[in-house]
Amino acid sequence: MKFSLIICTYMRPESLLQLLRSVQLQTLYPDEILIIDGSSNTETEAVINENQFGNVHYFLVPENFRGLTKQRNFGLDKVALSSTVIAFLDDDTELTSNYFEELIKTFADNPEISGVGGVAINENGWRLTEPNKKYNSNRYFQFEGFVYKEGQRNVVRNYLGLHSNLGPGKMPDYSHGKTCGFPLNDKTYEVDLLVGMSFAFRKKVFDSIRFSTYFEGYGLYEDADFSIRALQFGKNVINTKVQLSHYHHPSGRPNQYKYGEMVVRNGWYVWRTKNPKPSLDAKLKWHSIILLLTLIRYSNTFTTAKKKEAFTEALGRTVGWCSLVINKPKINR
Repeated sequence: MKFSLIICTYMRPESLLQLLRSVQLQTLYPDEILIIDGSSNTETEAVINENQFGNVHYFLVPENFRGLTKQRNFGLDKVALSSTVIAFLDDDTELTSNYFEELIKTFADNPEISGVGGVAINENGWRLTEPNKKYNSNRYFQFEGFVYKEGQRNVVRNYLGLHSNLGPGKMPDYSHGKTCGFPLNDKTYEVDLLVGMSFAFRKKVFDSIRFSTYFEGYGLYEDADFSIRALQFGKNVINTKVQLSHYHHPSGRPNQYKYGEMVVRNGWYVWRTKNPKPSLDAKLKWHSIILLLTLIRYSNTFTTAKKKEAFTEALGRTVGWCSLVINKPKINR
């Protein structure tokens, strides 16, 4: 099963180098690695030229092709026709040595699977449940012998009855799902949503659909949108054996105001892509959760050290929410 790896990058030469070194140590190596670079300087290109990595093809895209969505689609146009699986990784990740071996095995074992995602082990908050210990269900989520401590926003949602009624990775009718991921138990789980830091699809999916132009720019939630539309071709799964670390490099990210605005507007877009005709109850829950999370971010102005970031994000969420009244996003189906 031949497979291609696409890495979209922007002004992160050292992070990219760390990722490529982990790819070099893989027990199963990609048939081609496409580096799609949107940088405004030549530092990333220099790193590629100074280090020898097999099967690498480097592309410095012009300014009008910069941005995650455009770069992903640019990379797809360069993939070899012989590839049957196309994998994407964020440039600030680092792989365990058997990442691709487990990834490709997942596809090979089940032809009904069309999308596979991995797990960031450095962000995994699951722990084995302790015998005879009682866990408050509003503060802890228990699942298959493991327990996850909920964050502030989910604790409040749980107490208010606004929690997700589905398992991790699944999107309820009102969109706001569980964000806890899965425990590292070597199991594979069927999901709706895959995370763009680490996902792969059969090439037949990309032959029919591409990443939506609505998300051109920073591209928040473009991975969720694509995952939902890809469900028409087969199952999406998370394999907890497909492991990596994700370091969330701060460069190249939008300011907090813009981020807050995108959380709401792009979140609405993804919700309506999955559920184009929501019930009144689903609408009320979606808007209630948006209001709640916005109020929590305003409160963080007084409870966290990053007061300015919290306030500007909350302001962006507020503006984004109000804008839905007069200017809803147009969904590209």
